[in-house]
Amino acid sequence: MSPLDNRAPTIKGQDGEGSVQVKMDPSLKIETAKVFSVYGKGGIGKSTTSSNLSAAFAKLGKRVLQIGCDPKHDSTFTLTGRLVPTVIDILKEVDFHPEELRPEDFVFEGYGGVQCVEAGGPPAGTGCGGYVVGQTVKLLKQHHMLDDTDVVIFDVLGDVVCGGFAAPLQHADRAVIVTANDFDSIYAMNRIIAAVQAKSKNYGVRLAGCVANRSRETDEVDRYCERVGFNRIAHMPDLDAIRRSRLKKKTLFEMPDDEDIVAVQKEYIHLAELLWNGTEPLAPAPLPDREIFELLGFD
Repeated sequence: MSPLDNRAPTIKGQDGEGSVQVKMDPSLKIETAKVFSVYGKGGIGKSTTSSNLSAAFAKLGKRVLQIGCDPKHDSTFTLTGRLVPTVIDILKEVDFHPEELRPEDFVFEGYGGVQCVEAGGPPAGTGCGGYVVGQTVKLLKQHHMLDDTDVVIFDVLGDVVCGGFAAPLQHADRAVIVTANDFDSIYAMNRIIAAVQAKSKNYGVRLAGCVANRSRETDEVDRYCERVGFNRIAHMPDLDAIRRSRLKKKTLFEMPDDEDIVAVQKEYIHLAELLWNGTEPLAPAPLPDREIFELLGFD
């Protein structure tokens, strides 16, 4: 039996009607930091948003830990300047004996002192991403890596239906959704809202709002938010400088200053301040599919 099969049992019916998810061990709850989970459609820029938000929190003097929750393991790429080994990679090297690990084996310092962890994921078709997230938090707690942390950011894969998607919601105080000003992104946001609302029945997570990313305009996002009772809390424009920063393996705070970059840096600082000071716990009402099509002008 693979070590990945030795995981917590799935619990049916406790995380929303019809739910079958890996249930968090209550002893693993993160109680020493403010915890944010970043969600959005695949390829929308969650990792770029998460890393620049982590850098912004660091600029505010906060001690930050970012946890990438995608098998692609590139969440912290712009913070560290490289692809770091994943928790699963390191556990394999010690034959899944976590007591043999040291913090420096799986926690790597990035820009601004941000502590970076890539949870990774099981091989395709062999295990649950929720287990991997749980093991990562367990290791961090065992090594007291959360004791001196002010902010934890989970950067979560885009798949709404899997355990890897749901697991960070069991730890988070607030969920942030990254979207763009287009139908596909808003459709995904609507599904994510429904998922977070289901989890909020049994956990402390609530929605903070959405970040309009890679978008010149925000009219469609704003129209959707007004309809369902949601808030846009930041706008990151479609700038080539943001794309170039990732190619250079850097956060926006390390790029040469020009007017556009400074404006986006300020927007990230504002977002970090907003989240740190606390946002209203939102409870939007997600739309049925037909209503989203009608709202956004599709026949």
